[in-house]
Amino acid sequence: MKALGERKTMTLNLTESEMTVLEKLSQEKDMTKTAVLRQALRLYQLIEHRVAHGEKLYLEDELSKEKKELVVL
Repeated sequence: MKALGERKTMTLNLTESEMTVLEKLSQEKDMTKTAVLRQALRLYQLIEHRVAHGEKLYLEDELSKEKKELVVL
């Protein structure tokens, strides 16, 4: 049985533009690329869970207060 928190290694192939985005986020957030990907995975999991339970996700323009629904496929 694996110990809790034990890590597994994987190889991830990204396009040049995807890697550029990951590197930019890593620098902006002062996080490792691995930490950015882990955070993105947790966020995606949270969104999927909430949408599966009937919730909707909206983006709101701070100035106009206009809301747009984010559709998760």
